[in-house]
Parts: sequence; structure tokens; C-alpha cells
Amino acid sequence: MATAESRPTVTATSRATKWSLAVLVAINVLNFYDRHVAAAVVEPIRKEFLLTDTQLGWINTAFTILYGVVGLPLGRLADRVSRKKLLAGGVAVWAMLTASTRWVFSYPFLVFTRLGVGVGEAAAAPTATSWIGDLYPPERRARPLALFMLGVPVGGALSYFFSGAIAQRLGWRAAMLVAAAPALLLIPLLLLLKEPERGHSETRVHASGATSIGQVLRIPTFWWIALSGALVNFNLYGIALFFPALFGRIHHMNVARAGTTMGVIYAVGGVLGGWIAGQLGDRMVQGGRGRMQIAAIAALLAAPLSYFGIRQGYGALSLVLPLLTLSYGLLNMYYGLVYAAIQDIVAPALRGTTMAMYFLVMYLSGASWGTVIIGKMSDHFALQAAHLAGLQKINEAARAIGLQQALLAIPVLSLLLALVLWAGSRTIGKDIERKMGSIGQETVA
Repeated sequence: MATAESRPTVTATSRATKWSLAVLVAINVLNFYDRHVAAAVVEPIRKEFLLTDTQLGWINTAFTILYGVVGLPLGRLADRVSRKKLLAGGVAVWAMLTASTRWVFSYPFLVFTRLGVGVGEAAAAPTATSWIGDLYPPERRARPLALFMLGVPVGGALSYFFSGAIAQRLGWRAAMLVAAAPALLLIPLLLLLKEPERGHSETRVHASGATSIGQVLRIPTFWWIALSGALVNFNLYGIALFFPALFGRIHHMNVARAGTTMGVIYAVGGVLGGWIAGQLGDRMVQGGRGRMQIAAIAALLAAPLSYFGIRQGYGALSLVLPLLTLSYGLLNMYYGLVYAAIQDIVAPALRGTTMAMYFLVMYLSGASWGTVIIGKMSDHFALQAAHLAGLQKINEAARAIGLQQALLAIPVLSLLLALVLWAGSRTIGKDIERKMGSIGQETVA
């Protein structure tokens, strides 16, 4: 049992804690660099293998389904074994599979390599968020988790900046190879870290105790959060995969310029959104309720901004860029706020399991299907546009129209996301009280 009197000497203000967080953040940056590299070079891949948007969507859908399924046993392991060894193994797997894409010469082989990347990356979130939860107390947890989740926009931005330019000069396979190398360099640093004890940051905690999946599934707020995860990631995966294609088809950009534009959206919008989420999450919360409400308001504001940004045509880039940057930033606030709320509703010994369950439920209930659904919608609307133009086959102009219309699903689902998050804010208070009562009973026992 870890109590206020028996905690390890490492504290949330120590140099060791800050260094641990820095390494975990760096790993997450490279996690999302590798994850986004395929999206950054999506148009060259589509043209080389003559793919439809549905086939492009299936690459990401297959990735996320396997990510969610494999993540559950990895999350259970994260609550039982050395987190740094488990995470180091995941980093090695995803880096090697990303590098192997250099030798891809068929669509099935491309899908296979991305599946392998998904297996490796599935170890990252359960291990790292559980680790961070043991470094920082509940009232100070939103900022470090928001910083960790800045790996999404920062890693994505770097991937779009560099991968598009590399693909323009050397081809998309070279971009894949370059993406793999940096992650391997972090493995030795990770293995040198000292893990905190489970329950280290809690005032009253049994670090061991019951850790059944059934405990997680009986928490009402968990289901609202899982549903919100399905909606937000449906949108964010659609943005990541198809916005570069939108810039190429509607705004006539080459792969390098489309990558730079996406990099700006991720870097500016994502970093600002993540930073604001961290600040508000720790300053303006009433338990976890305030965090959920702030995330709901951000999603609500993202809906009209994304709608008008997607609807703009060629020549309106000066309007498109700020609109889409703001909408992405608002959606990206979700991570720091809601991931902190997940930590609020479960005991420390259940954190890795809960994150894994969250990923499994939200991916299988909708998030995994975002890219393939948008891809199917894009192909459908493209065929309609071709027929209206008197064509028997879909041309590039029809593909542009089809994709633009399909992406209008994003503002609609942003509105639904806001409603789900608000509903979750109505139940989280009781769930936090229930968790603290359970911890108190274990401590007395």
C-alpha cells in the first residue's frame, strides 16, 4: 500500500519526474510521427497503386481495429509488469515495421506493415498514461497528460512537414524509412528511467487490490467517455488521412505543400489546443465535471469552423487555413481534458486496463470506421459528380467534389460529440465519489 507517509522519494517536482515525463512525451511525438507518415504521402500512394478512397480508408481502419484489440492484453500487462520494458518493446516493433514499408510494392503488403505498426503502438498509451498517473497527483494531472498528448499534433506536424518534402524529392518510400530511425534512439533512454510505484501519487491508495475489467465496465462515465472517443477519433483520423488529399484536389497543392499546410494546422492548432486544455483542466475544474464540460464546449465550437473551412473552394486558402486550424485545435483539446477525467474515475491499479478498454470500445464502436466510411462516402459522391457531368468514369475533378462533400461528416459529428461529453459531465461526479469511497474502504481494511 502506498500512502502519503510511505511514498517513494520521487515527487511531482523532482528532476527525475520531469525527465521521465520528457522521455514519455518524446516517445509519443515519434509514435504519432510514424502513425501520420502514411497520411502525409497518401496521394502518391493512391496514384501508384490506383486506389479508391475506400481502399485508403481501409488502411487506417485495419490499423485501428487491430490497435484496439491488441491494446487490451497490453493494457492488462501494463498494470502487472515493467511498463518501461513493455513500452520499449512496442517502440522497437513499430519502428521496424515502419521501416519495412520502404520495400512495399503492393497494396496488401502496405496494409500488413501498417498493421504491424498498430501492434507496436498499442503499447504506448496504456503504459505511458498509467506511468504519468503515478507521477502526478489528481489535481495536477491534466497538464502533464495534455503535454503527453501534444505528441498527437507535434508528431503529426513534424511528419507532415518532413514526410511531404521527402516524398516530393525522393519518393514516399524514403519518407517511411526516415520516419523509423529516431524512435529506436529513444529506447536506451527509456530503459534508464525509474518507474514510480503504482499508486505513488494518491493520498490513500491500495496499489494492488482488485483489477477486474468488470469494475471498469460498471462505471457509467466510462461509457460516455468511450462513445466520445469514438466520435472525436472518427473526426481526427478523417482529418489526418483526408485533409492532405483535400488540399491536393481542391486547392491544387503538390504533396510537399499539402504536407506543409497540414503541418501548420497540427503545430499551431494542436499545440495551442493542448496547452489550453492543460491550463483549464487544472485551474477551472469542479472534480472531473469541469474537464468534461470544457471539452464539450470546444467540440461545439469546432462544428461551424470545420464546416466553413471544408466548404471553401480554390483560391480561399487564406480563409481555409485559420478555420481548419482553429477547428482542429478545439478538437485536440479533448485529449488532455478527457484523459485526465479517465484517471479521475478509476483506481491506480486499473489505469492501464481502463485505457486499453477505452481504446477497444471506442475503436470498435466507431473510431476505426471513420476513414473507411468517409472514403466510401467520397467514392459515392465522386461517382454522382461524374454522372452529373455526363462522365461514365470518375475523374480527378469528381474525386475532389466527392471528398469535399464526404468530409462534411466532421462538423455533424462534432455536434454529437459535444452532446456526449456534456452527458458524461453529468455522471462523473458520482463516479469519482464512488472511487474515493472504494479506496477509503480498502485503506481501512
